[in-house]
Amino acid sequence: MRLIPIIAIIAAVLIVGALSCVFIVDERRQALVLEFGRVKRVEQEPGLKFKYPAPINTVEYFDDRILPLETDTLEVTPRDNRRLVVSAFARWRILDPRRFRQSVLTEAAGRDNLKNILNDELRKVLGSVDSDVILSEERGRLMHQIREGARGRASELGVEIVDVRIRQTDLPSQNLKATFDRMAAERQQEAADQVARGKEAAQIIRAEADRRVVELVADARRQAEIVRGEADAERNRIFAEAYGKDPEFFSFYRSLRAYETALKGNNSTMVLAPDSEFFDYLKSDAAPAQ
Repeated sequence: MRLIPIIAIIAAVLIVGALSCVFIVDERRQALVLEFGRVKRVEQEPGLKFKYPAPINTVEYFDDRILPLETDTLEVTPRDNRRLVVSAFARWRILDPRRFRQSVLTEAAGRDNLKNILNDELRKVLGSVDSDVILSEERGRLMHQIREGARGRASELGVEIVDVRIRQTDLPSQNLKATFDRMAAERQQEAADQVARGKEAAQIIRAEADRRVVELVADARRQAEIVRGEADAERNRIFAEAYGKDPEFFSFYRSLRAYETALKGNNSTMVLAPDSEFFDYLKSDAAPAQ
């Protein structure tokens, strides 16, 4: 009966020893097997792994996924000396856990080092161009340069920079008012230029319209004179034709028109010689001899 506790203790020790010789690497992590604190091997494939029990072998785990990295807000000075406030983010992963541990020991320290690298590259690349380039479509090319520059330095830490993006680019708060004032002045100048060009165009259109009116009126008057001349010619032709057909009647009609014109009004008074031919058609029923 005394052997049962001893056997149980021995079994427990064996089980604990056996469990300490086994560790699991899942698909999200990678592991370093340390032998008395020195890296013995790297385990990056997921699955059940074996080692010597502690303290001979110990295991340290590192993330094998693509990790986010947010930089702090950073002031940069482009080539045209217009200061900008920039924030960026990156995606990274531990490519060589052995080198990563030797360089920075922990993931937290690795993040700090990567932030410093990314900030240095931001200042270097963005400081080599004008601010208008940073705010234009050229931003993609600049981000590529920042990523490539950061990759070279990050590889020394056993880290791969997957991507870099500029999240936000603003002016410092103390420069915003001056910038807004300058933008407002530029817009006002542009509006004044547009108004001046509009007035110039309106004057051109108005002058063209006036010229067209003068041309149309002159052409209308010319056409009217032509029509009036043709009508007068037609009237004279008709009169001449009528006079040729019946001269006596035409003479009588002409005298009546003369009476009508001369005797307008209620108290018309005329002084004529007794032998005047004006009232020959009123003196007798016969027409005057021709």
